[in-house]
Amino acid sequence: MLKENFNDLISFLVVARERSFTKAAAKLGVSQSALSHAIRGLEERLELRLLTRTTRSVAPTEAGERLVNSIGPRFAEIESELDALSEMRERPAGNIRITAGEHAVDSVLWPILRSFLADYPDINVEITVDNTLTDIVAGRFDAGIRLGEQVAKDMIAVRIAPDMRMVPVASPAYFERFGIPNTPQELQNHRCINMRLPTMGGLYAWEFAKDGREIKVRVEGQLIFNSLRQRIDAALLGFGIAFVPEDTVTDELADGRLVSVLDEWCPLFPGYYLYYPSRKQHTTAFALFVEALRYQR
Repeated sequence: MLKENFNDLISFLVVARERSFTKAAAKLGVSQSALSHAIRGLEERLELRLLTRTTRSVAPTEAGERLVNSIGPRFAEIESELDALSEMRERPAGNIRITAGEHAVDSVLWPILRSFLADYPDINVEITVDNTLTDIVAGRFDAGIRLGEQVAKDMIAVRIAPDMRMVPVASPAYFERFGIPNTPQELQNHRCINMRLPTMGGLYAWEFAKDGREIKVRVEGQLIFNSLRQRIDAALLGFGIAFVPEDTVTDELADGRLVSVLDEWCPLFPGYYLYYPSRKQHTTAFALFVEALRYQR
């Protein structure tokens, strides 16, 4: 019975993870009707309902959740072992899935990947840009990129970037009109360009530190973005003060289009780390990827 059910079990796992027959069918390269028929056949053979279907969503039942938790890791192990066979080839090959925030991708990951992919044409890399603190194990990612202070202690962490800092910036015209804040608290009297972080449940509180004293300031303004580029553009256009990584506005600060303030309240903090589970077996392709990203002081 099991032999003829492997494909159906894999199909069920994909539907359960994607919570959508449409997305799962696209990922599996089959029609929705064929996928629905396969799942229905599996449920009939097991004499259990595995998925709850509505017109808008799909979710595993209690039995379905148990099946996901029990066989999902086993299929992942099989897939990992098959990927490891690529080590027997003359050229490193394989697929690598990475999740990282927008700034990490732009400033660290993509610049290195451009030459890495040219050197290893048989290695494929999938990048999911996500500013949330994604669970890389549940999401079946090979690795993730986070700031050093955000990496869980049970993960292997490899430093891939130098220390960084955040700075408040605005256009000269804005400061001429509204004045320059002398303390972080004075930002509450200014028009600030906010950032929404889903994992924190709301708007990001701007973080400052000086002489061992740490301050978080909740600011207000006309604009809220969840992307970095738009916050910088809004600051350039005079809509207010934005709190951004300093390296993203180097040119704008150099040519005077933006001005930074509260410099003494903006210390360096640990930069980005690549992190991944310590117990997972990795391929030669992944090992090469890690070494390419490793930060050289």
